[in-house]
Amino acid sequence: MNDTGERVLFRWEEAARVLGCGLFMPETGNRTAGFCAVSVDSRQVERGGLFVALPGENTDGHGFVDEAFKAGAAGALVRKDHGEKYALIKAAEGDGNNNGGVLLIVDNTLRALQLLAKAYLDKFPGLLRIGITGSSGKTTTKEIAAAIIGRERRVVYNRANLNSDMGLPLSVFQVRAEHEAGIFELGMNRRGEIAESAGVLRPHLALVTNVGSAHIGNIGTEEGIAQEKKAIFSFFTGAETAFVPAGSAFAAYLCEGVNGNVCLYPYAAAIADTIVGGVFAGVKDCGIFGWEWMFEGETAHFSLPGRYNLENAAAAVTIARALGIGREAIVRGLSSVKPLPGRGEVVETEMNGHRVTVVNDGYNANPDSMEKALLFFDGTAWNGRKIVVAGEMFELGERSAEEHEKLFLRLNAVNADKKYFFHVSNTAFQGGNIAVFDDRDRLKAALHSDARENDLVLLKGSRLCALERLLAPQGLPLGTA
Repeated sequence: MNDTGERVLFRWEEAARVLGCGLFMPETGNRTAGFCAVSVDSRQVERGGLFVALPGENTDGHGFVDEAFKAGAAGALVRKDHGEKYALIKAAEGDGNNNGGVLLIVDNTLRALQLLAKAYLDKFPGLLRIGITGSSGKTTTKEIAAAIIGRERRVVYNRANLNSDMGLPLSVFQVRAEHEAGIFELGMNRRGEIAESAGVLRPHLALVTNVGSAHIGNIGTEEGIAQEKKAIFSFFTGAETAFVPAGSAFAAYLCEGVNGNVCLYPYAAAIADTIVGGVFAGVKDCGIFGWEWMFEGETAHFSLPGRYNLENAAAAVTIARALGIGREAIVRGLSSVKPLPGRGEVVETEMNGHRVTVVNDGYNANPDSMEKALLFFDGTAWNGRKIVVAGEMFELGERSAEEHEKLFLRLNAVNADKKYFFHVSNTAFQGGNIAVFDDRDRLKAALHSDARENDLVLLKGSRLCALERLLAPQGLPLGTA
């Protein structure tokens, strides 16, 4: 315990040994003390915690070390080329108001954060480590897996989408002695990021949801993306298991050369009205209310709509079955899952005095997830009008124009009464029978003005579009069928 009464994650000298780094401590400091939490945001520092100063494109965390100490941080992880500056040393020594703290001085604070997280996981040799990555669906698959596996085992998992080279290590520090399984998603925005995160987690079980065009502007090709996703298996030692989507065009490549066991699981075309193979039984499409899934004689009411969410569920169930999780836990877990905000979330709201049902899938978008969402919406029976609001897709690089041309062709073919497109870049878009907007307030006014009683609205776009702002201030979640 430290002086706040919290469990210490690392003692200062132990952390310095892990990092092989310099340790600067005020004369009044206790070298056997340590930190109880980790933060990269000075506004979210916990008393007795470690503040990690990360350089960024717009903001450098080293400029907030003093604020972190004033907020109660016990120490800060700083870069060597910043750590010896007078302002930081002064902050560490204190200003007479007990605002001082320890400095761990390293060459690269992000790499140091990852090394600390890796060493922290080593403190829990009995923890089953599960890693999930993919171009889309990884957050939802993680949430479903946690809901199922958590019925029989004590689980820890990264909250929301803390899945980056920074977010994964922060999530790892939530592991405690009582946890039996850790379920972590691994995201990427650049080459090598999955490999870095896999080096921290070193998963015993690792699953790829799919390989698509998300982040293709950063990677270049889908083949390159497949190579990056496959890196989740790169720290296998022979006893681990890789889960690969059977229907993927890259399935053979993902399986090739894996140093461990390989399990193909149902995906895409393999999921029909009846899933055969002994593990899955019949499923019934309930439209926006999700699915009824007859699992080994018992019905699970899975509330996430769209075939793509059924694929995510199939991935999660595959992991659960590999762990020996029982039927009841799987059924109860599937039935307990609720959509995350902006990820297939179904809400009722009011527009222009009319009650409207909205499928808010606007958390993010890429060509693959956009196509899946439109396919779902196009095939959904609805006793009323249907409206599509699509948003611009980002991180497509040189393929942006081509992919948006395909999107407009697809939108023009969608069976909907009204179609809107919103963009935030300066690109000129022309939409045929699609109303194009570059001002969100004007789009909101048009959407609300056009709304009629019992309309069904789909929102799908990249995060920068913030399509959820088109909704009225309050929305009421709908129950499952």
